[in-house]
Amino acid sequence: LLAGFGNLMQDVLWCFSQVKGTIDIGVTEADIISTVEFNHTGELLATGDKGGRVVIFQREQESKQQPQRRGEYNVYSTFQSHEPEFDYLKSLEIEEKINKIRWLPQHNAAYFLLSTNDKTVKLWKVSERDKRPEGYNLKDEDGRLRDPSMITTLRVPVLRPMDLMVEATPRRVFANAHTYHINSISVNSDYETYMSADDLRINLWNFEITNQSFNIVDIKPANMEELTEVITAAEFHPHHCNAFVYSSSKGTIRLCDMRASALCDRHAKFFEEPEDPSNRSFFSEIISSISDVKFSHSGRYILTRDYLTVKVWDLNMENRPMETYQVHDYLRSKLCSLYENDCIFDKFECVWNGSDSVIMTGSYNNFFRMFDRNTKRDVTLEASRENSKPRAVLKPRKVCVGGKRRKDEISVDSLDFSKKILHTAWHPSENIIAVAATNNLYIFQDKVN
Repeated sequence: LLAGFGNLMQDVLWCFSQVKGTIDIGVTEADIISTVEFNHTGELLATGDKGGRVVIFQREQESKQQPQRRGEYNVYSTFQSHEPEFDYLKSLEIEEKINKIRWLPQHNAAYFLLSTNDKTVKLWKVSERDKRPEGYNLKDEDGRLRDPSMITTLRVPVLRPMDLMVEATPRRVFANAHTYHINSISVNSDYETYMSADDLRINLWNFEITNQSFNIVDIKPANMEELTEVITAAEFHPHHCNAFVYSSSKGTIRLCDMRASALCDRHAKFFEEPEDPSNRSFFSEIISSISDVKFSHSGRYILTRDYLTVKVWDLNMENRPMETYQVHDYLRSKLCSLYENDCIFDKFECVWNGSDSVIMTGSYNNFFRMFDRNTKRDVTLEASRENSKPRAVLKPRKVCVGGKRRKDEISVDSLDFSKKILHTAWHPSENIIAVAATNNLYIFQDKVN
C-alpha cells in the first residue's frame, strides 16, 4: 500500500486530491459529526452526528464511460438512530448524540452496524429493496382486506420492479447496562460478541442476547472519593477473541486476557511511559490522558493518542512506546489558555492506514497530521472549504512558533481552536481518508489512485 505514497514522498509532500469536494451535513449543533467509520471493504462510509442521525455514503462503481469517477462517495442511506431520552430516576437527560459506529463483516446482501449514544447500543440492518409483490388474494391494491365470499379466483403473487429503496431497521437494542457514559464499542473477532465501555466498566455482550451482559472490567472503587482514573477507550484484538486493551485517563494501557479469569480485574500486560520530571507541570496529568487506542491491523502494535502526541506501542515492550510523534508540540506554551477554554479536554482520535505503515490524527485549525513510520516523515494538511475544490491538490501547512513568519506559514497565535479535527477514518485497503471537520465531511484520496 505504501508504494503509492512512496512516489509522492520523494518530494516530501503527501498530496491528496479531493474525491468529492465537501459533503456538508448541516449547520446546527445537532449536525456536528461525532464519529466516522469505513466498513470492512471500504465501499461504505458511515457518519454519526450529535442529532442522533446516521448517514451512510456508498462508493461509486467504476464505469467505462467515466473511469475517473471511481472513488466518489454519495449518500446511500440516512436514518435516525437515537432519540433524546430522560432518565426520571436520576433526573438526567440522555443525549441522542452518536458516540461510536462499528460495522460488522458482511455475510449476505444486507449490511449490519452498531451505533451507540451515552447509554444504549443498537444493531441496525441496512438492506436494499428494488421489487415489490403484487397480486394479493386477500387484499386489494390499496391494502384493504377483501370479503372472502367475493373471492372467486386465486392469483399467484408476482414481484414487480420498483425504484431502489434502502431500508434501515433496528434488529437489536442493548440498553440498561451502563451507569456512566459509553465511550467505546468494539466487535470481537468471533463476530458473536462485542464489548461496550464506559468510564468505570466494560461489558461483554452477545449479539443474540439483549437483556443481559457480562461485566469483564470494573474499576469502580468502593468509595468514589478514592477514584483516581477512568476508562477512556477500549478495543478488541483484531485476531485473538480472548484479548482486548483499554486505556485510562492516567495515560496507561492495560492488555487483558479473558482466558485468565471471568472478571479481568488483573491485566496481563501494563503499558506506561515514565514521566520526565523536567517536563512536569500543572497540566501533566490532563495532557497524558489517552483519548483513543487502536490495535494495528496485524495485531502486533497499539496506537494511542494523548493531547500532544501519538504513540506506537509494541505488545512485547511494556515500559515505553517504540515510537512517539509530536502532533502539535507548539501548543505546549498555550496550555493555560487551552485549559481556560476547555480545549485541553478535547478527545482526538487516531487511525492506521491499511498496511500499518502510516498513522493519522487530527489537530486544530482544521489541520490533520500524517506520520510515515518507515521514512519518519510527517505532513500537516488542512481540511477547509477554501481549498476543497474537486481534484485539487492539498498543500502542506506549517505553523510558525516565533520569529519571522514565512509567506506560507501560519502563526500559532492565529490558530482557530473552534475548528478541530477530532474524528478521522482510513479506507481499509486504499489511500482514501475521511475527515470530519465540525459539520463537514471531507473525503480525500491519494493523487496516484
